[in-house]
Amino acid sequence: MSITSLDGNRFAEMVTHGADYLSANAELVDALNVFPVPDGDTGTNMKLSINSGAKEVQKNVQDHIGKVGAAFSKGLLMGARGNSGVILSQLFRGFSKEIETKSALSSREFARALEAGVQTAYKAVMKPVEGTILTVAKDAAKQAVETAKTTVDIAEVMDDTLATAKKSLSRTPDLLPVLKEVGVVDSGGQGLVFIYEAFLAVLKGQVLSRAPRTDVRSMEELVNAQHHQNVHGFMSTEDIEFGYCTEFMVRLEKDHKPFYEETFRKDLSEYGDSLLVISDEEVAKVHIHSEQPGEVLSYGQQYGPLIHIKIENMREQHSALVKERPALAPSTPVVEKKKQEKWGIVAVATGEGVAKLLKSTGVSAIIEGGQTMNPSTEDLLNAVNRVNAENIIILPNNKNIVMAAEQAAEVAKGNIFVVPSKTIPEGIAAMLAFHPDRDLESNVQAMKNAMQLVKTGQITYAVRDTSIDGMEIKKDDYMGIANGKIVTTNKNLLEAAKNLLIKMIENDSEILTIIYGEGTEPAVAEQLGRFAEEQFPDIEVELHEGGQPVYDFIFSVE
Repeated sequence: MSITSLDGNRFAEMVTHGADYLSANAELVDALNVFPVPDGDTGTNMKLSINSGAKEVQKNVQDHIGKVGAAFSKGLLMGARGNSGVILSQLFRGFSKEIETKSALSSREFARALEAGVQTAYKAVMKPVEGTILTVAKDAAKQAVETAKTTVDIAEVMDDTLATAKKSLSRTPDLLPVLKEVGVVDSGGQGLVFIYEAFLAVLKGQVLSRAPRTDVRSMEELVNAQHHQNVHGFMSTEDIEFGYCTEFMVRLEKDHKPFYEETFRKDLSEYGDSLLVISDEEVAKVHIHSEQPGEVLSYGQQYGPLIHIKIENMREQHSALVKERPALAPSTPVVEKKKQEKWGIVAVATGEGVAKLLKSTGVSAIIEGGQTMNPSTEDLLNAVNRVNAENIIILPNNKNIVMAAEQAAEVAKGNIFVVPSKTIPEGIAAMLAFHPDRDLESNVQAMKNAMQLVKTGQITYAVRDTSIDGMEIKKDDYMGIANGKIVTTNKNLLEAAKNLLIKMIENDSEILTIIYGEGTEPAVAEQLGRFAEEQFPDIEVELHEGGQPVYDFIFSVE
């Protein structure tokens, strides 16, 4: 039976199945990472991004496909992680914008929406690279438009779309030589193919066997995954503006105030942040960080009896985590808002020592993240909202976080700019060029210029055997990476680090900063520091304990 009209209910099924199927295969997508470094997280980022979109859809299932698409786009936007997740969110942002007024789609309208998504995604990427998810999406959408000219069957359009996506994916190594050298297809393109396979299965009334069905996660899981992960971070206890994590459920009853989720959520948002509201016909579940939990409970009680109430003092929790005394006694809530500062700098980092280094240069707030743990657009947006400043600058400090940061800046209100630092050394160099007496434009330009003057080196380990750039690399070997390119490898950590320094340092180099990671013995770091001082006597050498995962050493050469 042909499908000539696609409504919101069926599209919601497609989204849910697409999220499930990609999740089931995320590790496979991760394994397609070109470089053998422990950061192959394309599948993980795409999985987390589309799951965020699917959860929003599951709360807004209805016949009107435009409204379901809007919910999907919103969820994807806020949950987007890494470049692959941001591009995926842009593909469906354009798709959803194209269909927003439509209650159902014909085959031609469906194809045009896919094409609109590609156009939006290409515009979002400053320098689009062919041989990636963008190419796969573009080729597939082009075929969708062609097929829709000759058939009204949407399943037939999706069938041809998927077939073309697979062919395009197989050609990605011809467009990106590094893919051919390593012997893999593009990981983001593979992730999109998994989504399209699930879309087609739903249109054909099938369920892909490798896709385990999952329900929407519980309130507790949502809270743990999306809100509490950054409560303690690297902030000080006194920086917690809303000190009480408040959770409760309202049993909705007809003899109480009529319940409208949108109004309920809007009203509660005035009491704090990190708000989550999930409701059905019988109950509303609430999670919020508030300074006056009693007022929150009183508001909720207007709609019915309260059940399952839980209130936790986050300042006490944070103090215990960082082993410091509480900044405020539990009985002394903060009621006075902080004065707005002129400048606020938000930086992404992981490792206590790295965070301290950035703080010492003037960074206002640290959001935990980096390699293998990219924060989402919503995580970055929440960090920006915690900084009470007239002008805010975001330092992503990782190439795979830049797009999410730019998306957060676009969504947020106010003077918010991203200085696209791709490494910790670039972020530190940018901060050293920052001056509070300059205007925003001058500071951003000065910070960008400073990033160009620093070279970044990284030592990490290989997660598999591979051959790249004529170099044979064995699993667990140490690799030296200079400005994103693997330039040396050795079975011995110290030797790999020495070789990388020799390749990076030039006659005009003046300062070498060595930051050693959480698994690196201080004695080995000190040995490397002595080697650098002896080998390069004209260079100033600084040694810091960064505590960062993944990288045994990070080098900054200026």
